[in-house]
Amino acid sequence: MEDTAQLKEEGNKYFQADDYENAINSYTKAMKLTKDKSLQAVLYRNRAACFLKKESYAQAASDASRAIDINASDIKALYRRSQALESLGKLDQAFKDVQRCATIEPRNKNFQETLRRLGAKIQEKLRIQFSTDARVQNMFEILLDGNSEKEKREKAVNNLIVLGREEAGAERIFQNNGVKLLLQLIETKNAEMILAAVRTLSSMCTGHKARATAILHLLGIDKMCMWMAVDNEEISMAVCNLLQVITDSLSGEGEKEQHGKEAALVLDTKKDLKMITMHLLDMLVSKKVSGQGRDQALNLLSKNIPRKDLRIPDNSRSIFVIDSGLKKILKVVGQVPELPDCLPLTENTRMIASILLNKLYDDLRCDPERDNFREICEEYIKSKVDPQDMDKTLHAVQTVSGIMQGPFDLGNKLLGMTGVMEMMVALCGSEREIDQLVAVEALIHASTKLSRATFIITNGVTLLKEVYKKTKNEKIKIRALVGLCKLGSAGGTDYGLRQFAEGSTEKLAKQCRKWLCNTSIDIRTRKWAVEGLAYLTLDADVKDDFVEDKPALEAMFELAKTSDKTILYSVASTLVNCTNSYDVKELVPELVQLAQFSKQHVPEEHPKDKKDFVLKRVKRLLKAGVISALACMVKADSAILTDQTKELLARVFLALCEDPKDRGTIVAQGGGKALIPLALEGTDVGKVKASHAVAKIAAISNPDIAFPGERVYEVVRPLVSLLNTERDGLQNYEALLGLTNLSGRSDKLRLKIIKEKALPDIENYMFENHDQLRQAATECMCNLVVNKEVQERFVADGNDRLKLIVLLCGEDDVKVQSAAAGALAMLTAAHKKLCHKMTQVTTQWLEILQRLCLHEKLEVQHRGLVVAYNLINADQELGKKLVECEMLEILTLVGKQADDSKKQHVINVARECLVKCMDYGLIKPLSQA
Repeated sequence: MEDTAQLKEEGNKYFQADDYENAINSYTKAMKLTKDKSLQAVLYRNRAACFLKKESYAQAASDASRAIDINASDIKALYRRSQALESLGKLDQAFKDVQRCATIEPRNKNFQETLRRLGAKIQEKLRIQFSTDARVQNMFEILLDGNSEKEKREKAVNNLIVLGREEAGAERIFQNNGVKLLLQLIETKNAEMILAAVRTLSSMCTGHKARATAILHLLGIDKMCMWMAVDNEEISMAVCNLLQVITDSLSGEGEKEQHGKEAALVLDTKKDLKMITMHLLDMLVSKKVSGQGRDQALNLLSKNIPRKDLRIPDNSRSIFVIDSGLKKILKVVGQVPELPDCLPLTENTRMIASILLNKLYDDLRCDPERDNFREICEEYIKSKVDPQDMDKTLHAVQTVSGIMQGPFDLGNKLLGMTGVMEMMVALCGSEREIDQLVAVEALIHASTKLSRATFIITNGVTLLKEVYKKTKNEKIKIRALVGLCKLGSAGGTDYGLRQFAEGSTEKLAKQCRKWLCNTSIDIRTRKWAVEGLAYLTLDADVKDDFVEDKPALEAMFELAKTSDKTILYSVASTLVNCTNSYDVKELVPELVQLAQFSKQHVPEEHPKDKKDFVLKRVKRLLKAGVISALACMVKADSAILTDQTKELLARVFLALCEDPKDRGTIVAQGGGKALIPLALEGTDVGKVKASHAVAKIAAISNPDIAFPGERVYEVVRPLVSLLNTERDGLQNYEALLGLTNLSGRSDKLRLKIIKEKALPDIENYMFENHDQLRQAATECMCNLVVNKEVQERFVADGNDRLKLIVLLCGEDDVKVQSAAAGALAMLTAAHKKLCHKMTQVTTQWLEILQRLCLHEKLEVQHRGLVVAYNLINADQELGKKLVECEMLEILTLVGKQADDSKKQHVINVARECLVKCMDYGLIKPLSQA
């Protein structure tokens, strides 16, 4: 049986060999066997040293304390405890321990130095602590003093926001009565102060449930909604952001790691979240709320109520909103801006409300839930129909129109309600312009999905033609025309199917372009001209004429940049048509023959839809400034920029990136930046298209310019998403080129690529039969092996990674060979173990290396010689292996060449190999031969 002294000695040996785990075991066993206090103290002290090395500071401090309990002047234990306490941030206690050490051994320089260092650290900590408190007080004094200078106040405003972003700063503001003072700032009615206060509050609530709950109750949801209701876009958005941050913190999204008291608090947040929802619904119908405020309330509901993922079974939030607030949303949708009692709206309010209706309807799980939604809508519309009161009836039709912009199928059902179609007919025949306007717009929305718009096909065309002929009002004329355009484009891109007589689509389009360019017409009406073009440009002649018309293009881009974002979908659709970036169904020749034989209709392709025409159109769009319009559209409010619109924009971007020569222009105008959000969220198709466009840009551009600043790291995920067997070869290839370009920039980017789990995919493509894919993957790996983590994967036992690289060096494809040789040169330079491993992975290694060293391409030859040098440099035995074969002749042949500036780098490496062999004594210097 082992005795205590033996175990202690064993522990010491393990400690000296850096095997701290076994040292701890030995000391622990020894402690159990002895009752001798002084020996126990030594064992605790030694075990504390092990814990320090393992960075287990709490255990180190505990063991050192036990040793000190036995012997209060144990200088080693005191010093070890001081080190542990310092690492735990307990500086004052650490200082006391070192002070005792210095008293026992006053001449020990190490103790004196540590005392000085800790003293300075404590001073700094106190200074920060007091200065944070003082800074908070000082800032509020400056801000609340009406007489302080403007410059001072601006500085204080920024400092306050920055301070709120740091955890310590946020806590200090909170503890120092800060919320009350921030409230005072908001009550100053000064826009700049309000923004600073609201932004600081947002920072303080981010990811901190307890603080967010406290701030919500201290400020009161009533007050927050009141601030959001103001007619100031910036303030309204900032308050909306504050409410979003509070909602995220209460529902546990984006939580930071919490320590101490916070984790112990169990907060019932459901009640608070319900209260926020109720207040937002009340805001929708309040006359006191500005259009901006209403938009923000709708946005918050849109973002937080429907489920983010339909696989989550609980949709109770949507059910709650439908039961207690659907009528309020319908009221917003049914507003008619021209009527005197209309609620304050922006151009986008009704559209955002329609999108919210759509999201709520999509969030329902079964027919009874959908029936309930429909019944509430029907009841609401019936309550508004009043033949005696035209304004009320108008509201009813406007509501149906709004629902058709949301859940279309539901809107189509509501059209079939008794009396609705009659109301529309009556309104179309009314003398009042507003009645005609609302009715025609409703007819247009009703004809969106023709296959399902049964009512409109039977009644719409006649009604619209009547209105078009009779009216003298341009506004109504344009709308009636757009309705006819929509009904007339039923044939889609099919050249053979025309609803109207030959040539009339061009006439309609010409009229739309004319209206589009006419700035004397109001924006809402000109918007309808774009809506018409969105349908008419399915016709190849129309799109070709439109792209030739630079003023019309520029007018459309200008409209896309205005604050009215309801136009985005039509602009995006028009651009998809002009660039032919929609999906075209492949025609199977056999089926075409069969159809012709049975006299069935066969879709035809228009001559102007051929590739060269499309490319010409793309060039014209780029020239007219399409990129700046797209970049502006991508920045639109997330509710209006629906996933469908994002997909359309992604399709357009991909078409614009087709020609490598255009990519520089796209980058210069901010296209790279605008693509990232499209690649990260939206429909699956949209994300793939945008990611492919990102890959095309990343493959040939300087990433620092194309994706400036931190954005470059966001590019990695879209590229990795394309390394997927479901994607086509071109997408795989361009994604690999993009990743190669990024992985050559910095180690931080290489780490990001590894973190996104791209390595296994890149390795798979190195096995591909396809030359270009194999080449791109190998070049990418050549850049990645610079990273330590990647090197470790090659060093690890039981994998064929190195074998693959060596075999790729023997490929016939020069580019693959060059990339693989580069990777091998870096790997063998980084790890001696890999030099040995290289000679074991395949019997062909020597033959492959000799081929590289004799390669006609200097770049490949140089990489081969570097590998040879790495092997010789790693180990004398490996050097011997090389000298004993033809390799020595190759090195001598290359090294003996006369100096030549073009290939000097190659000659020099060969000479270094020979010198190394001489150092080993494997070959003799020439003079001795």
